[in-house]
Amino acid sequence: MISKLKALLGIKPAPDYNQLLKEGGIIVDVRSKEEFSGGHIKESKNIPLPALNANPGLLKDKDKPVILCCASGMRSASAKSMLSSKGYTNVYNGGSWSRLNSKIF
Repeated sequence: MISKLKALLGIKPAPDYNQLLKEGGIIVDVRSKEEFSGGHIKESKNIPLPALNANPGLLKDKDKPVILCCASGMRSASAKSMLSSKGYTNVYNGGSWSRLNSKIF
């Protein structure tokens, strides 16, 4: 019953971020360069949200898994919506970088 209700509401299970990374996925931190320099996930790529909005083509492969993060999950949610509207098919909002960091590696 619960699984049917979740399906009806469009609630999906949480993504397996480690598996996405094993499949060649990348982590993109959309915080400012200053925020990123104060701490970030090892091997993540910093593309501030304004730069990503101006040039989503910075991420060339539209089918490659992209895990987005920021300070709280708000900017990464915006980035996910924007990339999805541009045809990126495998985009995930990882939320805050510190929480995401505790779920991977």
